[in-house]
Amino acid sequence: MQELEKDIAPHPAGENAPETPATEPAESTPSIEEMIRQAELKVEEHHDAWLRAKAETENVRRRAQEDIAKASKFAIERFAGELLAVKDSLEAALAAENPSVDSLKAGSELTLKQLVAAFEKSGLKEIDPAGEKFDPNFHQAISMIEADQEPNTVVTVLQKGYLIAERVLRPALVIVAKPKG
Repeated sequence: MQELEKDIAPHPAGENAPETPATEPAESTPSIEEMIRQAELKVEEHHDAWLRAKAETENVRRRAQEDIAKASKFAIERFAGELLAVKDSLEAALAAENPSVDSLKAGSELTLKQLVAAFEKSGLKEIDPAGEKFDPNFHQAISMIEADQEPNTVVTVLQKGYLIAERVLRPALVIVAKPKG
């Protein structure tokens, strides 16, 4: 029993005492001045990052505006290049001395073929709706007449329409069959 008491009894310092580091630093909280200084550094860092992001955004916006301006300025360049051949043909026809009616007609047909080819290369498509059902998205009705055709069908095309990139550039001007009665 004495042995048990000896194990339970408190140990004098140094004798089988649990080891504790003698130089353990006491946890110290940073001073308010230090906390404020760190917060100011973070604020400055975030402000700098914000300014850089703002400048980058402005640069991207400016570049995009320049690209849009260039695209709209030069979008017609390819089409204009195709039309130069048409102009050259017309000038050659006008420069010919004593042209015959047949040569003028042949030259005009050739020039028209060049123009149609230029339209096709540029994605310009013709709308010729003769005999088709009237569609207000692609046709503009000038009048309605009684006809043997089905009602609301295009009877006559007064002026062809054109599409560019599946969007109506000019609607076809048409006369439409009205219902009988």
